Amino acid sequence: MTQFNDLNLDPKVLKAIAEAGYETPTPIQAGAIPPALEGRDVLGIAQTGTGKTASFTLPMITLLGRGRARARMPRSLVLCPTRELAAQVAENFDTYAKHTKLTKALLIGGVSFKEQDALIDKGVDVLIATPGRLLDHFERGKLLLTGVQIMVVDEADRMLDMGFIPDIERIFGLTPFTRQTLFFSATMAPEIERITNTFLSNPEKIEVARAATTGENIKQGVVKFAPSRKDRESAEKRALLRRLIDAEGEACTNAIIFCNRKMDVDIVAKSLKKYGYNAEPIHGDLDQSQRTRTLEGFRSGDVTILVASDVAARGLDVPSVSHVFNFDVPSHAEDYVHRIGRTGRAGRKGTAVMICSPRDEKNLEDVERLVQSQIPRLDNPLGTTAADETPDEAEERPRRGRSRRVERNAPKAAERDAKAKPEQSKPEQSKAEQPKAEQPKAETVTEVQQPRPAPAPEAKAEQPRAQQRGRSGRDRRRDDADEQVVGMGEDVPAFILKSFKERRAG
Repeated sequence: MTQFNDLNLDPKVLKAIAEAGYETPTPIQAGAIPPALEGRDVLGIAQTGTGKTASFTLPMITLLGRGRARARMPRSLVLCPTRELAAQVAENFDTYAKHTKLTKALLIGGVSFKEQDALIDKGVDVLIATPGRLLDHFERGKLLLTGVQIMVVDEADRMLDMGFIPDIERIFGLTPFTRQTLFFSATMAPEIERITNTFLSNPEKIEVARAATTGENIKQGVVKFAPSRKDRESAEKRALLRRLIDAEGEACTNAIIFCNRKMDVDIVAKSLKKYGYNAEPIHGDLDQSQRTRTLEGFRSGDVTILVASDVAARGLDVPSVSHVFNFDVPSHAEDYVHRIGRTGRAGRKGTAVMICSPRDEKNLEDVERLVQSQIPRLDNPLGTTAADETPDEAEERPRRGRSRRVERNAPKAAERDAKAKPEQSKPEQSKAEQPKAEQPKAETVTEVQQPRPAPAPEAKAEQPRAQQRGRSGRDRRRDDADEQVVGMGEDVPAFILKSFKERRAG
């Protein structure tokens, strides 16, 4: 088996590797380091979590051991798609170059230009940057790339997804043609292949795993989810997420939850906090200082659940992440490989669980087509979903259009109807049988106006058709209603029978 001592690395680098506790290189490291030390271009394709960062950091430190940097002219350049990945590369450089005198500078957004300019003016051997901030310094006249000897492009497929390819091509044009290029990617999209054919010269291709494959030590699963109602989808999906976390029990020591949208990241993190989970959000809209504090808390164990957007899918090197939960199926199938690659790192076991709603079915098909395998289906811990109901169960479930007020007042209405029913069933008592207290008092009536008798149905039918047609619809409806009204019978209140006449004076 190949050891680091067999790779012709600088003794100072080997000492740092031993102090870090590493003895055996990973397949991508064993394949990429020897041709890189020979000065050849390297094209490395490997899934995330296989040690690609050390594959270019170790030979770079060895090759830069001789020489000295000049002001504003870095000797090597490492391009990363995100701030987190750039910071991760900088940490690796500090680990492996601590016994050397090499210097570095980190150019990322969210940090003062003044501090970065001061480092560049002194001269740095290794410049680690994101494309946007690098071009900002170049356009301000603070940076020259004509002295770059080694250029590294890390996570090239992520660069493609984030729209950095035009910037990468421009940066390639600013560096010398004689540079050495190390190009690493987890997947090999056609656009990435075009760039490698354009800017790499006879590269040594190292492909330690089939493109877009997932680690065998990661236990994967997907839970199909169908909401009971559209307006309850978000709440029920968060409840399902909590149930999935609880189902893992003590095995879930820490976890990363990925959401497609930044808004969902904040909502899910706030919901988990509400129910007592130690969770914090991280996404691109947060300040760099807050993102750094959150990542440090997650690495140290002060934060156990990290709710993240895809900005954290790359560059997070926390070897002990036990679980990854995909709250949404990623829109880009390649992101699934990088998301679940945050667990099961360095040969450890990991678990990746994904929630798939009906709208995500197409994205799920794209993911399974990319990894060329079907992700195992898991049982929904919330039980039967609306999509799985039988016709009988659907009939028993209240209709969506029924308001909550009607459902809430239904028991009271039933009780009220039950009380009223016995009273209605009693036969009406005649006036003579009623108690004396209930009989109306006899009053002297000077003139009684008898109510007009309702016209017989035959009489209405005998009216001329022209006369009926001339009447308004409201009158016809009133007549129809009069035919259905039930009279008061003999129990006419006395005050209705009174007659009021105007008294004449004198």
